[in-house]
Amino acid sequence: MSREQQAVALARKAFETGRSKSLEHRIRQLKNLQRLFTERQKEISNAIKKDLNKSEVGAQLYETLGLEGEISLAISKLKEWAAPRPVQKNLLTLSDTVYIKPEPLGVVLIIGAWNYPWAVTIQPLIGAIAAGNAAVVKPSEVCVHTAKVMEELLPLYIDKELYPVVTGGVPETQELLRQRFDHIFYTGNSMVGKVIMEAAAKHLTPVTLELGGKSPCYIDKNCDISIACRRVAWGKYTNCGQTCIAPDYILCEASIHDRVIEEVKKAIKEFYTDNPKACPDYGRIINQRHFKRIMALLENSTIAVGGDNDESNCYIAPTVLCDVKPEAKVMQEEIFGPVLPILTVSGLDEAIKFINKGEKPLALYVFTPDDKVIQRMIDETSSGGLLANDCLVHYSVSSLPFGGVGNSGMGCYHGKFSFDQLSHLRSCLLKKLNMEGVNSMRYPPHTPKKLGWHHQCAKTLQLIFEIL
Repeated sequence: MSREQQAVALARKAFETGRSKSLEHRIRQLKNLQRLFTERQKEISNAIKKDLNKSEVGAQLYETLGLEGEISLAISKLKEWAAPRPVQKNLLTLSDTVYIKPEPLGVVLIIGAWNYPWAVTIQPLIGAIAAGNAAVVKPSEVCVHTAKVMEELLPLYIDKELYPVVTGGVPETQELLRQRFDHIFYTGNSMVGKVIMEAAAKHLTPVTLELGGKSPCYIDKNCDISIACRRVAWGKYTNCGQTCIAPDYILCEASIHDRVIEEVKKAIKEFYTDNPKACPDYGRIINQRHFKRIMALLENSTIAVGGDNDESNCYIAPTVLCDVKPEAKVMQEEIFGPVLPILTVSGLDEAIKFINKGEKPLALYVFTPDDKVIQRMIDETSSGGLLANDCLVHYSVSSLPFGGVGNSGMGCYHGKFSFDQLSHLRSCLLKKLNMEGVNSMRYPPHTPKKLGWHHQCAKTLQLIFEIL
């Protein structure tokens, strides 16, 4: 039996004991997880620094702070989330008990990503624990140091049988995918997402796929361009552009093209100084393979800002490309790096048309003072999420579902959405063995008279609802 098979079997056996189902156990595990972030912040930050060159403050800001908030929310709301949910009855079930009962799915596989290795791996785990599941945690092997720390620390704080950690690369992930799970939660790219979905289909296992894509950013010529570009620069260059919801490219009219470049340039200097390479708040590309991939995207493009790079240090300066054409290499895939192409359009109509030609993105950004422009973007496009006049911050709102649509993913999470995503919402209708006369209209022989009763019942019910 392989290490991966053993981990899944262990989690399955632990789940079958039923201990993960009690609310007390779930809350205890969540509190232990919260304690991990309080007591082991230094080790977490050191590993992230080695992997992505994030500062200690940056690691807390973008990784653990949000997780602590999610855990606190789950602990405070768990009793409410897990309680039976009464639903509206019809006339035939007025005397019955009718409700939805959230129940655990079973054993969940969580495959994390490397760009925010704690945030996108532990956030689904919070939902899995809260919903009463067992979970096999597979951190990304690309973040070598973080994966090792996660493997060492998680078993010290939470039930190591219910929530085993499996490390390794592609072979280990493939072996995991050959096992049967009750849900698979994957964060990463759409190419691997298809592989995950194909493997899940063999067992009819439901999946949540948190993917990505080219998230567009339209800047209206009538907005405060300085503030807009400052917010776009923050959204783009945070984590060295390695954010699934980073603005991938800018669409704007030719009349503001040069101004947009200048304002982004100013923001880069403000955030990362004249020498971003020496700035503690500016990250690095995760490895040389991704460095080479990003540098290759710059071919035949005009660099307006930045462009400096150092392969040995996996450093690419915050970069802006100007006069970019739709057919350019940089526009053919998600950039996932600190490169910001600017494309010109004639106005809002062309911007909407351009956005709709591509795959549905994970996020869509529009900067404008005009509510009508915002409403048109909402009505005439589709994306996982839409933000007006800011970037990234929707990820921090637990009451908003976070997820993609189409090529950018399926399913959603955060807050109660994580709980529901990793629960089976079971329909329950409880009758008593009395009042059999009411049921006679449904039993054979079926007659016009009985059909008339059905119509009358429907009309009566509609009247009651109108009065209520």
